[in-house]
Amino acid sequence: MKFTILGQGVGLPPYSISQKDAVEYAKRYSCHDDEQRRILPALYRMSGVKRRHSILLSAPEGESERQHYFPEPDSPTDKGPTISARMMLYEQKAPPMAVEASRKALSDGGVKPEEVTHLITVSCSGFGSPGVDIRLMQDLGLRNTVQRVHVGFMGCHGALNGLRAARGIGESEPEARVLVCAVELCSLHYHYGWDPEQVIANALFADGSAAIVGRASNGEVPDAWRVAATGSCLIPESEDAMTWHIRDNGFVMSLSARVPDLICTHLKGWMETWLGEHGLKLDDIKSWAVHPGGPRILTSVAKALELDKEALAVSKEILRDYGNMSSPTILFIVNRLREQQAERPCVALAFGPGLMAEAVLFA
Repeated sequence: MKFTILGQGVGLPPYSISQKDAVEYAKRYSCHDDEQRRILPALYRMSGVKRRHSILLSAPEGESERQHYFPEPDSPTDKGPTISARMMLYEQKAPPMAVEASRKALSDGGVKPEEVTHLITVSCSGFGSPGVDIRLMQDLGLRNTVQRVHVGFMGCHGALNGLRAARGIGESEPEARVLVCAVELCSLHYHYGWDPEQVIANALFADGSAAIVGRASNGEVPDAWRVAATGSCLIPESEDAMTWHIRDNGFVMSLSARVPDLICTHLKGWMETWLGEHGLKLDDIKSWAVHPGGPRILTSVAKALELDKEALAVSKEILRDYGNMSSPTILFIVNRLREQQAERPCVALAFGPGLMAEAVLFA
Protein backbone atom coordinates (compact mmCIF):
# COMPACT_ATOMS: atom_id res chain seq x y z
CA MET A 1 0.00 0.00 0.00
CA LYS A 2 1.47 3.35 -1.09
CA PHE A 3 0.40 6.96 -0.63
CA THR A 4 -1.31 7.99 -3.87
CA ILE A 5 -1.92 11.46 -5.30
CA LEU A 6 -5.61 11.86 -6.09
CA GLY A 7 -5.58 15.53 -7.08
CA GLN A 8 -3.45 18.66 -7.30
CA GLY A 9 -4.08 22.39 -7.53
CA VAL A 10 -2.22 25.68 -7.59
CA GLY A 11 -2.96 29.22 -6.47
CA LEU A 12 -1.30 32.46 -7.54
CA PRO A 13 -1.54 36.18 -6.76
CA PRO A 14 -3.79 38.03 -9.24
CA TYR A 15 -0.97 40.04 -10.82
CA SER A 16 2.34 39.09 -12.41
CA ILE A 17 5.29 41.01 -13.80
CA SER A 18 7.68 40.36 -16.65
CA GLN A 19 11.35 40.21 -15.80
CA LYS A 20 11.90 43.18 -18.11
CA ASP A 21 9.55 45.34 -16.02
CA ALA A 22 10.88 43.87 -12.76
CA VAL A 23 14.32 45.26 -13.63
CA GLU A 24 12.87 48.76 -13.87
CA TYR A 25 11.31 48.40 -10.43
CA ALA A 26 14.58 47.01 -9.07
CA LYS A 27 16.58 49.99 -10.27
CA ARG A 28 14.52 52.20 -7.97
CA TYR A 29 14.86 49.88 -4.96
CA SER A 30 18.37 48.45 -5.34
CA CYS A 31 20.64 50.81 -7.27
CA HIS A 32 22.55 53.81 -5.98
CA ASP A 33 24.71 54.65 -9.02
CA ASP A 34 24.99 54.22 -12.78
CA GLU A 35 27.34 51.25 -12.53
CA GLN A 36 24.79 49.28 -10.50
CA ARG A 37 22.03 50.26 -12.93
CA ARG A 38 24.21 48.96 -15.76
CA ILE A 39 24.90 45.60 -14.09
CA LEU A 40 21.37 44.94 -12.86
CA PRO A 41 19.70 43.89 -16.18
CA ALA A 42 22.37 41.24 -16.76
CA LEU A 43 21.74 39.73 -13.30
CA TYR A 44 18.02 39.55 -14.03
CA ARG A 45 18.59 37.97 -17.46
CA MET A 46 20.82 35.30 -15.90
CA SER A 47 18.03 34.23 -13.52
CA GLY A 48 16.22 32.09 -16.11
CA VAL A 49 12.97 33.83 -15.13
CA LYS A 50 10.67 35.53 -17.64
CA ARG A 51 7.60 36.21 -15.49
CA ARG A 52 6.64 36.03 -11.80
CA HIS A 53 3.58 36.54 -9.64
CA SER A 54 3.78 38.74 -6.56
CA ILE A 55 1.34 39.94 -3.90
CA LEU A 56 3.28 43.22 -3.87
CA LEU A 57 1.70 44.21 -7.19
CA SER A 58 -1.62 45.97 -6.74
CA ALA A 59 -2.66 46.59 -10.36
CA PRO A 60 -2.40 44.77 -13.71
CA GLU A 61 0.61 45.12 -15.96
CA GLY A 62 0.25 48.01 -18.37
CA GLU A 63 -1.88 50.22 -16.14
CA SER A 64 -0.34 53.65 -15.71
CA GLU A 65 -1.23 53.66 -12.02
CA ARG A 66 0.29 50.27 -11.26
CA GLN A 67 1.31 50.21 -7.60
CA HIS A 68 3.88 48.36 -5.50
CA TYR A 69 2.91 47.75 -1.87
CA PHE A 70 6.40 48.63 -0.62
CA PRO A 71 7.35 52.33 -0.69
CA GLU A 72 10.38 53.38 -2.67
CA PRO A 73 13.48 54.01 -0.51
CA ASP A 74 13.84 57.56 0.74
CA SER A 75 17.61 57.27 1.28
CA PRO A 76 20.51 54.90 0.47
CA THR A 77 20.26 53.48 4.01
CA ASP A 78 16.52 52.72 3.83
CA LYS A 79 16.09 48.96 4.28
CA GLY A 80 12.36 48.90 3.61
CA PRO A 81 9.40 47.78 5.71
CA THR A 82 9.90 46.21 9.11
CA ILE A 83 9.45 42.50 9.66
CA SER A 84 6.21 43.36 11.46
CA ALA A 85 4.78 45.10 8.39
CA ARG A 86 5.85 42.23 6.15
CA MET A 87 4.25 39.63 8.43
CA MET A 88 0.99 41.57 8.49
CA LEU A 89 0.88 41.22 4.70
CA TYR A 90 1.64 37.50 5.02
CA GLU A 91 -1.31 37.04 7.36
CA GLN A 92 -3.59 38.83 4.89
CA LYS A 93 -2.40 37.40 1.60
CA ALA A 94 -1.20 33.83 2.24
CA PRO A 95 -4.50 32.19 3.31
CA PRO A 96 -6.54 33.05 0.17
CA MET A 97 -3.84 31.58 -2.08
CA ALA A 98 -3.67 28.42 0.02
CA VAL A 99 -7.46 28.09 -0.09
CA GLU A 100 -7.46 28.48 -3.89
CA ALA A 101 -4.84 25.77 -4.40
CA SER A 102 -6.45 23.40 -1.90
CA ARG A 103 -9.95 23.83 -3.30
CA LYS A 104 -8.64 22.99 -6.78
CA ALA A 105 -6.79 19.91 -5.44
CA LEU A 106 -9.92 18.59 -3.73
CA SER A 107 -11.99 19.14 -6.88
CA ASP A 108 -9.34 17.52 -9.07
CA GLY A 109 -9.17 14.51 -6.78
CA GLY A 110 -12.92 14.12 -6.29
CA VAL A 111 -12.46 14.46 -2.53
CA LYS A 112 -15.13 16.24 -0.50
CA PRO A 113 -13.86 18.65 2.18
CA GLU A 114 -15.59 16.67 4.92
CA GLU A 115 -13.63 13.57 3.86
CA VAL A 116 -10.25 15.15 4.71
CA THR A 117 -8.85 13.68 7.92
CA HIS A 118 -5.38 15.24 8.03
CA LEU A 119 -4.03 18.62 6.97
CA ILE A 120 -0.33 19.35 6.38
CA THR A 121 0.73 22.95 5.73
CA VAL A 122 4.15 24.03 4.49
CA SER A 123 5.63 27.54 4.59
CA CYS A 124 8.94 29.26 5.30
CA SER A 125 8.16 32.86 4.34
CA GLY A 126 5.83 33.96 7.11
CA PHE A 127 4.35 33.33 10.52
CA GLY A 128 1.03 34.00 12.22
CA SER A 129 -1.22 32.04 14.54
CA PRO A 130 -4.03 31.14 14.12
CA GLY A 131 -2.51 30.60 10.73
CA VAL A 132 -3.05 29.24 7.26
CA ASP A 133 -4.11 25.84 8.62
CA ILE A 134 -7.03 27.28 10.57
CA ARG A 135 -8.15 29.39 7.60
CA LEU A 136 -8.06 26.28 5.40
CA MET A 137 -10.25 24.42 7.88
CA GLN A 138 -12.73 27.29 8.01
CA ASP A 139 -12.86 28.35 4.37
CA LEU A 140 -12.84 24.87 2.86
CA GLY A 141 -15.36 23.50 5.35
CA LEU A 142 -13.05 20.83 6.76
CA ARG A 143 -14.16 18.98 9.86
CA ASN A 144 -13.14 20.55 13.15
CA THR A 145 -11.53 17.23 14.08
CA VAL A 146 -8.98 17.38 11.24
CA GLN A 147 -5.49 16.58 12.55
CA ARG A 148 -2.81 19.12 11.60
CA VAL A 149 0.93 19.10 10.92
CA HIS A 150 2.96 22.16 9.96
CA VAL A 151 6.30 22.00 8.14
CA GLY A 152 7.88 25.37 8.85
CA PHE A 153 10.98 27.29 7.80
CA MET A 154 12.57 24.42 5.89
CA GLY A 155 12.93 26.27 2.58
CA CYS A 156 12.63 25.03 -0.97
CA HIS A 157 12.38 21.34 -0.07
CA GLY A 158 9.61 21.83 2.50
CA ALA A 159 6.88 20.31 0.32
CA LEU A 160 8.87 17.09 -0.01
CA ASN A 161 8.94 16.86 3.78
CA GLY A 162 5.19 17.47 3.68
CA LEU A 163 4.81 14.53 1.29
CA ARG A 164 6.92 12.40 3.62
CA ALA A 165 4.54 13.19 6.48
CA ALA A 166 1.53 12.51 4.24
CA ARG A 167 2.98 9.17 3.24
CA GLY A 168 3.54 8.20 6.86
CA ILE A 169 0.00 9.14 7.83
CA GLY A 170 -1.66 7.60 4.81
CA GLU A 171 0.16 4.28 4.96
CA SER A 172 -0.38 3.87 8.70
CA GLU A 173 -4.05 4.90 8.54
CA PRO A 174 -5.59 3.46 5.35
CA GLU A 175 -8.83 5.40 5.76
CA ALA A 176 -7.03 8.76 5.97
CA ARG A 177 -7.48 11.45 3.34
CA VAL A 178 -4.52 13.84 3.57
CA LEU A 179 -4.40 17.38 2.21
CA VAL A 180 -0.94 18.94 1.80
CA CYS A 181 -0.72 22.66 1.05
CA ALA A 182 2.44 24.72 0.52
CA VAL A 183 2.17 28.51 0.34
CA GLU A 184 4.94 31.08 0.11
CA LEU A 185 5.12 34.85 -0.23
CA CYS A 186 8.82 35.14 -1.00
CA SER A 187 8.49 38.61 -2.50
CA LEU A 188 7.58 39.89 0.97
CA HIS A 189 11.31 39.72 1.66
CA TYR A 190 12.29 41.98 -1.21
CA HIS A 191 15.66 43.48 -0.31
CA TYR A 192 16.39 47.19 -0.50
CA GLY A 193 19.87 48.41 -1.46
CA TRP A 194 22.84 46.96 -3.32
CA ASP A 195 23.91 43.61 -1.95
CA PRO A 196 24.69 41.33 -4.94
CA GLU A 197 23.52 38.17 -3.15
CA GLN A 198 20.20 39.77 -2.23
CA VAL A 199 19.81 41.39 -5.64
CA ILE A 200 19.99 37.90 -7.17
CA ALA A 201 17.36 36.72 -4.67
CA ASN A 202 15.17 39.65 -5.73
CA ALA A 203 15.55 38.49 -9.33
CA LEU A 204 14.53 34.89 -8.61
CA PHE A 205 11.87 34.69 -5.94
CA ALA A 206 8.11 34.83 -6.42
CA ASP A 207 4.83 33.94 -4.71
CA GLY A 208 2.58 30.93 -5.14
CA SER A 209 0.73 28.06 -3.55
CA ALA A 210 0.29 24.40 -4.45
CA ALA A 211 -1.67 21.57 -2.88
CA ILE A 212 -2.13 17.83 -3.25
CA VAL A 213 -4.70 15.49 -1.75
CA GLY A 214 -4.12 11.78 -1.46
CA ARG A 215 -4.66 8.50 0.30
CA ALA A 216 -3.01 5.11 0.56
CA SER A 217 -3.95 2.60 -2.12
CA ASN A 218 -2.94 -0.78 -3.47
CA GLY A 219 -2.95 0.39 -7.07
CA GLU A 220 -6.70 0.58 -7.53
CA VAL A 221 -6.43 4.18 -8.77
CA PRO A 222 -5.44 3.84 -12.46
CA ASP A 223 -2.30 5.69 -13.61
CA ALA A 224 -1.99 7.50 -10.26
CA TRP A 225 1.33 8.80 -9.03
CA ARG A 226 2.34 7.03 -5.83
CA VAL A 227 5.03 7.93 -3.29
CA ALA A 228 7.27 4.86 -3.31
CA ALA A 229 10.07 6.23 -1.10
CA THR A 230 11.59 9.36 0.38
CA GLY A 231 15.19 10.21 1.20
CA SER A 232 17.36 12.87 2.84
CA CYS A 233 21.05 13.71 2.77
CA LEU A 234 22.95 16.35 4.73
CA ILE A 235 25.87 17.36 2.55
CA PRO A 236 29.09 17.47 4.62
CA GLU A 237 30.77 20.75 5.60
CA SER A 238 28.05 22.85 4.00
CA GLU A 239 26.35 24.56 6.93
CA ASP A 240 27.06 28.04 5.56
CA ALA A 241 26.34 27.19 1.91
CA MET A 242 22.64 28.05 2.07
CA THR A 243 21.02 30.01 4.89
CA TRP A 244 17.67 31.64 5.66
CA HIS A 245 17.55 34.06 8.60
CA ILE A 246 15.00 36.43 10.09
CA ARG A 247 16.26 40.00 10.28
CA ASP A 248 14.68 43.36 11.18
CA ASN A 249 13.67 44.16 7.59
CA GLY A 250 12.69 40.75 6.24
CA PHE A 251 14.09 37.25 5.90
CA VAL A 252 17.57 37.13 4.36
CA MET A 253 18.58 34.32 2.01
CA SER A 254 22.22 33.52 1.29
CA LEU A 255 23.44 31.10 -1.35
CA SER A 256 27.16 30.41 -1.50
CA ALA A 257 28.98 30.10 -4.81
CA ARG A 258 30.12 26.70 -3.43
CA VAL A 259 26.65 25.15 -3.79
CA PRO A 260 27.05 23.93 -7.40
CA ASP A 261 30.41 22.32 -6.55
CA LEU A 262 28.95 20.70 -3.44
CA ILE A 263 26.12 19.24 -5.51
CA CYS A 264 28.53 17.99 -8.17
CA THR A 265 30.75 16.38 -5.54
CA HIS A 266 28.16 14.69 -3.31
CA LEU A 267 24.82 14.23 -5.07
CA LYS A 268 25.53 11.28 -7.36
CA GLY A 269 26.98 9.03 -4.66
CA TRP A 270 24.03 9.55 -2.34
CA MET A 271 21.47 9.22 -5.14
CA GLU A 272 22.99 5.93 -6.33
CA THR A 273 22.98 4.54 -2.79
CA TRP A 274 19.42 5.67 -2.06
CA LEU A 275 18.01 4.37 -5.34
CA GLY A 276 19.93 1.14 -4.87
CA GLU A 277 18.14 0.60 -1.57
CA HIS A 278 14.93 0.50 -3.61
CA GLY A 279 16.23 -1.75 -6.36
CA LEU A 280 16.88 1.03 -8.87
CA LYS A 281 19.77 2.63 -10.74
CA LEU A 282 20.07 6.17 -12.06
CA ASP A 283 19.38 4.90 -15.58
CA ASP A 284 16.07 3.46 -14.39
CA ILE A 285 14.66 6.92 -13.59
CA LYS A 286 12.45 8.06 -16.47
CA SER A 287 11.62 11.61 -15.37
CA TRP A 288 12.97 14.24 -12.99
CA ALA A 289 11.33 17.02 -10.96
CA VAL A 290 14.23 19.13 -9.71
CA HIS A 291 13.56 22.31 -7.77
CA PRO A 292 15.01 25.22 -9.77
CA GLY A 293 16.67 27.18 -6.98
CA GLY A 294 18.36 28.96 -9.88
CA PRO A 295 19.87 28.04 -13.25
CA ARG A 296 23.18 27.00 -11.69
CA ILE A 297 21.40 24.53 -9.39
CA LEU A 298 19.79 22.84 -12.38
CA THR A 299 23.07 22.83 -14.31
CA SER A 300 24.96 21.27 -11.40
CA VAL A 301 22.30 18.56 -10.86
CA ALA A 302 22.36 17.69 -14.57
CA LYS A 303 26.15 17.52 -14.50
CA ALA A 304 26.32 15.47 -11.30
CA LEU A 305 23.75 12.90 -12.46
CA GLU A 306 24.81 12.97 -16.14
CA LEU A 307 21.30 13.88 -17.32
CA ASP A 308 20.55 14.87 -20.89
CA LYS A 309 19.43 18.43 -21.60
CA GLU A 310 15.73 17.47 -21.86
CA ALA A 311 15.58 15.79 -18.45
CA LEU A 312 15.09 19.07 -16.60
CA ALA A 313 12.99 20.82 -19.24
CA VAL A 314 9.90 21.07 -17.02
CA SER A 315 11.94 22.45 -14.11
CA LYS A 316 13.27 25.15 -16.43
CA GLU A 317 9.77 25.92 -17.73
CA ILE A 318 8.38 26.43 -14.23
CA LEU A 319 11.32 28.67 -13.30
CA ARG A 320 10.80 30.65 -16.51
CA ASP A 321 7.06 31.12 -16.08
CA TYR A 322 6.72 31.45 -12.29
CA GLY A 323 10.15 32.09 -10.75
CA ASN A 324 11.36 30.38 -7.59
CA MET A 325 8.33 30.17 -5.27
CA SER A 326 10.29 28.16 -2.70
CA SER A 327 8.31 25.18 -1.35
CA PRO A 328 5.32 25.14 -3.80
CA THR A 329 7.65 25.08 -6.82
CA ILE A 330 8.38 21.36 -6.69
CA LEU A 331 4.64 20.62 -6.63
CA PHE A 332 4.15 22.85 -9.69
CA ILE A 333 6.76 20.70 -11.47
CA VAL A 334 5.20 17.40 -10.35
CA ASN A 335 1.79 18.69 -11.43
CA ARG A 336 3.12 19.58 -14.89
CA LEU A 337 4.76 16.16 -15.24
CA ARG A 338 1.53 14.43 -14.22
CA GLU A 339 -0.40 16.47 -16.79
CA GLN A 340 2.11 15.43 -19.44
CA GLN A 341 1.81 11.79 -18.35
CA ALA A 342 5.56 11.65 -17.84
CA GLU A 343 7.12 8.24 -17.54
CA ARG A 344 7.94 6.80 -14.14
CA PRO A 345 9.80 6.13 -11.90
CA CYS A 346 10.19 9.86 -11.30
CA VAL A 347 12.47 11.47 -8.73
CA ALA A 348 11.59 14.83 -7.18
CA LEU A 349 14.64 16.56 -5.73
CA ALA A 350 15.15 19.83 -3.85
CA PHE A 351 17.77 21.53 -1.70
CA GLY A 352 17.49 23.66 1.42
CA PRO A 353 19.53 25.15 4.25
CA GLY A 354 21.90 22.67 5.74
CA LEU A 355 22.93 22.09 2.90
CA MET A 356 20.21 19.45 2.79
CA ALA A 357 19.00 17.43 -0.16
CA GLU A 358 15.52 15.90 -0.03
CA ALA A 359 14.03 13.45 -2.52
CA VAL A 360 10.77 11.66 -3.26
CA LEU A 361 10.51 8.63 -5.54
CA PHE A 362 7.24 8.39 -7.45
CA ALA A 363 6.14 5.09 -8.95
